[in-house]
Amino acid sequence: MTTRAEAPPSAPRELVESKLRSYARLGKLDVYDYYPSIAVALSAALAQEGRAVSAALPAAALFLLGSVFVIMSGTAFDDLTGYRDGSDTTNYGPDDPLRDKRRKPLVAGALTEREALGFAWLTAAAGAALWTAAVASAPHRSVWAVLVTVLLFAASVQYSYGLKISYHGFQEAFLCGLGVGLVLAPYGLATGSFSGFVLVQAVLFGFGPLMCGVCSNTNDIPGDRSVRRPTAACLLSPRGNAVFVGALAAAEFLLVAGASATGIAPWWFVLLMLPVTALRVRQYVIGFRGGDILRARRLGFRAHRVCFALLIAANLILAVEVAG
Repeated sequence: MTTRAEAPPSAPRELVESKLRSYARLGKLDVYDYYPSIAVALSAALAQEGRAVSAALPAAALFLLGSVFVIMSGTAFDDLTGYRDGSDTTNYGPDDPLRDKRRKPLVAGALTEREALGFAWLTAAAGAALWTAAVASAPHRSVWAVLVTVLLFAASVQYSYGLKISYHGFQEAFLCGLGVGLVLAPYGLATGSFSGFVLVQAVLFGFGPLMCGVCSNTNDIPGDRSVRRPTAACLLSPRGNAVFVGALAAAEFLLVAGASATGIAPWWFVLLMLPVTALRVRQYVIGFRGGDILRARRLGFRAHRVCFALLIAANLILAVEVAG
């Protein structure tokens, strides 16, 4: 049975939740959008020459569970750093009533710094153990796939802690790169091979969190600038930031179109992904023409979910063609 969290006197009663719920919020368990990477990887493995994936399922399950713990650790460290430097207090303060403070348990007073730090290290250890087990039990242990797994762990833990990657101008690259690695690593462990089309899919998967992140960064400019966190939104003018986000959306479409045009992807791939392009245009218009950044962020999550569903569909279509 969970107990009610002890909140400091300044914490409003409605922000006090059970410890278990507060830890789930700290680990952002409700934001699952990196985890379908395993389905993209396995469906891609199935599509390559009709390759059976049954032998890779135990390792894939371990990798997925490890991903959950590694990402929970990274988000916990991020919240801890944001609370300590004051940026989360600014971004979730009274000047932004639309943001639910319960999503930041430290700001809400539901968890202490010591509890958050312990949770971050415990989940990091669990994630490392599970990924080690995944590599050990995988059908293939390609050197590049193992190195990607190690890099993913090191970067995730130090996103906002230790080296503080996101505080040195690499936040946008990390958001995309994490998604790329979470597709490529399990694919390499399952097949022992590399594919240009799988790389395209991995980059497209990584674009999803990136396009949500640039909206969050646009909304978080005051807090990020106060701690000199150099996101593109902070470094550029409002117009420059809008151009940057628009260029990212255009690059996503050009990647799809280029892959189809060059034969890296099937000719029909660009047509299959048109719903994502349409959602991305709408996201940009709502956020950077209409000024509703948080709504644009929510639409970004929807676009990402449509994207990975279509990537899986593309792989299943190819698997049927190979089998036929």
